[in-house]
Amino acid sequence: MKYVILEDERLAADRLIKLVKEKAPELEHLITLDSVESAIKVLPSLTFDFLFLDIQLADGLSFEILDQVTITAPIIFTTAYDEYALRAFQANSIDYLLKPIVPDELERALNKLSVRPAQEEDIHQLLKTLKPQGKEQFVVKVGDRLKTVKTKDTALIYSYNKGTFVFAEGRSYPVDYTMDKVEELLDPQVFFRISRKFIIHVDHASDMLSFTNSRIIIKVPGFDLEQVVVARERVGFFKKWLDR
Repeated sequence: MKYVILEDERLAADRLIKLVKEKAPELEHLITLDSVESAIKVLPSLTFDFLFLDIQLADGLSFEILDQVTITAPIIFTTAYDEYALRAFQANSIDYLLKPIVPDELERALNKLSVRPAQEEDIHQLLKTLKPQGKEQFVVKVGDRLKTVKTKDTALIYSYNKGTFVFAEGRSYPVDYTMDKVEELLDPQVFFRISRKFIIHVDHASDMLSFTNSRIIIKVPGFDLEQVVVARERVGFFKKWLDR
């Protein structure tokens, strides 16, 4: 089996190669890359069985690589990330090693990869969990002027008449995004897509009424265009999202 290392600290990379030789001498080190830029250029041309990936590289976060290069091989992240992030690694069955790397932990990670290689959907889920926490503001047009609307002040995003609008501080503003794109840009810990038509801010989901067919109506002060209803198929997910 061949492996690649992404690590910008030469001593750390050399030590990792040495530890792998001690624990699994049959594995072959293919190449060490030290930057996001070099990885994006080189990885698509390589054939390898798994990858050691340092989260913080000299020219940026390694998540940028995974955004631009399709990697289906298992990944072992090397990181000093916080406990919340480490739980995300565990939940998605993608392994990690805390620096400085402990030989026994390396052996555990290698054994785990042989049992269950990481799947591509795991990587995408991890990226969603660990990426920077969402868009901070929208630029909106008011007449012939532009202004910014903070997402923290945005109670609701909704679609109407083939357009997308943010509702903040009692006013609606059109934005140049589809609902799907807005959902992708926002922090999933703060905003939830309750239906095709609505995305709600957690702080504005406190006044709710039970509705027919197990659905829920959310009362958003000042918004009277139509009822803000949680779609029946989203109710269970929405309740779990709130109950945390």
